[in-house]
Amino acid sequence: MGTLKGRYSFWIRLGLTLVLVVVADRSLWGLQVLGANLAIPLMTAVAALAIASPASRRHAWPILLLAAAFAALQAETTSRLGLLFFCLSLAIAALVPRAGFGQGVWTWTQRLIVMATGLVRAPVETLLQLGLKRLKRRPGPSLARAFGLLALPLIGGAVFLGLFSAANPLLHDALAALSGPELSLPQVVLWIATGLAAFALFRPVHLRRPIPMPAARTDARLPGVNAASVTLSLILFNALFALQNGLDVAFLWSGARLPADHTLAEYAHRGAYPLIVTALLAGLFVLVALAPGSETSRRPLVRGLVAAWVAQNVLLVVFSIQRTLLYIDSFDLTRLRIAALAWMALVAVGLILIGWRLLAEKSAAWLINMNAAAAAIVLLAFAVGDSGQIAADWNLRHAREMDGTGAALDVGYIERLGPSALAPLARLEQEALPPGYQPTLSTLRLQAMLKADTQAFTWRGHRRLAQARAILAAGRPELRDWLPPPQVAPAAVAPPPVQTAPPVSPPSPEPRR
Repeated sequence: MGTLKGRYSFWIRLGLTLVLVVVADRSLWGLQVLGANLAIPLMTAVAALAIASPASRRHAWPILLLAAAFAALQAETTSRLGLLFFCLSLAIAALVPRAGFGQGVWTWTQRLIVMATGLVRAPVETLLQLGLKRLKRRPGPSLARAFGLLALPLIGGAVFLGLFSAANPLLHDALAALSGPELSLPQVVLWIATGLAAFALFRPVHLRRPIPMPAARTDARLPGVNAASVTLSLILFNALFALQNGLDVAFLWSGARLPADHTLAEYAHRGAYPLIVTALLAGLFVLVALAPGSETSRRPLVRGLVAAWVAQNVLLVVFSIQRTLLYIDSFDLTRLRIAALAWMALVAVGLILIGWRLLAEKSAAWLINMNAAAAAIVLLAFAVGDSGQIAADWNLRHAREMDGTGAALDVGYIERLGPSALAPLARLEQEALPPGYQPTLSTLRLQAMLKADTQAFTWRGHRRLAQARAILAAGRPELRDWLPPPQVAPAAVAPPPVQTAPPVSPPSPEPRR
């Protein structure tokens, strides 16, 4: 392991670190809610990394531009996933000049973990190296002797000065004036965290020899695992999965009637998640018992049984998705259920990749890279998109009050979605609604507008308000006078009106003691 060396000196990197600390303090401190202001220190970090060593980072510009895009995403909408992608891309851009492109997720995961350890270790090592160099260049009293000479007077003087300050108000006021503005512990923590992150970014700890991917042994012998047992297992597993899939085809797709003591919603909800666990266990069995290139995996019968079983597992996941959709029809769509559907799709992709890896004799690194790429695509979609707006639009249009078949509108959940439900509420409010439905929608829409107007500024929140105002003004002009004003940047928000209290008589003087 070591640290990357740039053409600029240690003091230039230290200056950039101080700039980032100042920018983070001015942009983030004192704000209760993060909004577009979060993009300012992130974009500054990208620019500082590009300035720190432009020659060595010439071939890292694509990653730096990607990090800048994720930083700009925080101005569009604050997203934890977007912030995670920003941190990963910026860390990779810092490591690429030494590590280069190529290699897979396995190696880069190790590099990023080791780099994270440098948040504390790299500054300490650098300061120690700098101190040792200066001591070697300047002969004289050692650092230990200097500390032994000054420790007692400095510590003792600080103790007595503190006691005198507590006893003498004049001395206390004079020291308070010299100490400058009061600092809170969270603000100091923000400075330290920003400084450590910036310093480790400019001098990242580099893993020189990553641990190689463990090679799959084609001749490995596990207890009870051989060609005969694997073949019998695949035959039995295929039969059991065919039974389960056949029942799903009968009751979920063909519309067969369930027994009287079971409902379709119960049947759909009960099996959605256990079947996903079943599919994961099936994939684990293929990975452990059937290594590519092994004698068992080369048998035509085994390869055919594996292909059929993987296909049945994918069909099982499809039925799990269908179960979840049926459950949503009977109840509501939520952000968590949207995430569950995405997870099920990832499981299906993973099963297909596991089967293809066995049949095409791909490496374990290939399997990890492909699954990581699929997961990154799904997470990126959640970072950029708004699953709350999708859930709000579906629930409002499929509520029992609208079509007579869905679940009753969950007013509490729509209210919790806040600004994400603003556009669907505004659009639906302009349509012909059932009796008694209009006041509920108007109340929810007004609450969502008030939340959007008072939260931290983001461009997505600004567009939501502008879109809702345009929809309402075009459909119902009489609402213009009582709509909240359009969202503006936090610096331009007018202060609330000051309410003057009625005059009161002065208190009677306190009696002397």
